[in-house]
Parts: sequence; C-alpha cells; structure tokens
Amino acid sequence: MIDDVATDSSTGSEKSRTSPSRRARRVRMTGKERREQLLDIGRALFADKGFEGTSVEEIAARAGVSKPVVYEHFGGKEGLYAVVVDREMRRLLDMVQGALTAGHPRELLEQAAFALLDYIESYTDGFRILVRDSPVAQSTGTFASLISDIATQVEDILGLEFKARGFDPKLAPLYAQALVGMVALTGQWWLDVRKPKKAEVAAHLVNLCWHGLENLEAKPRLIGHRKS
Repeated sequence: MIDDVATDSSTGSEKSRTSPSRRARRVRMTGKERREQLLDIGRALFADKGFEGTSVEEIAARAGVSKPVVYEHFGGKEGLYAVVVDREMRRLLDMVQGALTAGHPRELLEQAAFALLDYIESYTDGFRILVRDSPVAQSTGTFASLISDIATQVEDILGLEFKARGFDPKLAPLYAQALVGMVALTGQWWLDVRKPKKAEVAAHLVNLCWHGLENLEAKPRLIGHRKS
C-alpha cells in the first residue's frame, strides 16, 4: 500500500503519514489455524494434480507462507499428504459405519451403497485422493484396506444370514469383500459420469447384490472345462 505523503511546514521536507484505517494489517494465524489452512490447500491440490504433481512450493505460495512453514507443521509434502489421506479414510469409514443402523438385510445393503455415494457426492476431492495409489505409507493403510474395513462391517451381517440359510458362515468374508468391492468400483465410475442419479445407482447395485444372494447356491459349481 502506498503511504500518504505530507509536507512538514517548518522544514519543507516530506514525511510519511499513514491513516490507521488504511494501514495494511497482517492477520496472524494460530498454529492450529495455519495447519488447517495448509491441509485444505493440500487436499485441493492433491485432488487436482495428484501427489507427484503437487509441490511444497505451490502449497506454500497458495497459503502465503514460506516453505519452512510447511516443513514445520508436517515435515514435508509426504507428511501433509498422509494426514489428508488419513482424515478422508476415517471420514468415509465413519459414514459407512453410521449408516449401517438396523433393519432388513436388504435395507442394510441400501444403507451401505448410499453411504459411499453420499461421500463421493459431498467429498469429491477426498474420494479422488483415496482412489489414487498412495505413494507413502499411511497409518490406516490404503484404499484397499479401507474397503476391507468396511467389508468387515458387512461380514457379520452376512455371517448370520449364511448360518440361518444353512450356508457355510466361514465364506461370509469372501462375499463381503465381493459386495463392498462392487459398490466401491461402481462409485469410482459414477464419480466422473454422475449418471444416473444417486438413488437409481443405489437401487441397481442393491438389485444385483440382493437377488444374487437370494438365489445363492449352497455349494456353487463351475460349468466350464476348468476345475482348478
């Protein structure tokens, strides 16, 4: 900002005079506020450019700070990325766990499908980050391990259903992984196309899952020539 200039009447020299209302004020953030700002900026950049395409220089520039500030809070780009991914994984897992309330098993499948689609719709940047291959080790693992965690929630439900129908409950983990994996991959596809509408996507997913389970064979057999 250019200061106002006034002339000293006694000496004829010019002196600077800045109005308090016009003086530039630099608002200092607390450490917590700065950390959250860097996380928000990093999250947006990682979603847009990926891990490799994002630099500490760009993160710092967007935050209006120097590179050492980023290193001070996260130890570097890898540390910032790890926190972003960990937060997104916990958010998605919490949403799925919170959605699986109670009711008919088919309704539980609907709840699980909606939970993932809700997350994709509301936290698109987060999902884009999660479905990319992670270049650094995360405390909660990878997207595949997150899907496995969600499948564990479904596994208990399937185990009870298998036992009630005379099926081997030990196979529940396999079916849980298959069902949740199907929903997750469909979610990745829907992330870009966004058609049909979310409720219709959920209905078709559950249609395939439920009717497949409804007509499940207790001892499935292969009909092709390969048997092993």
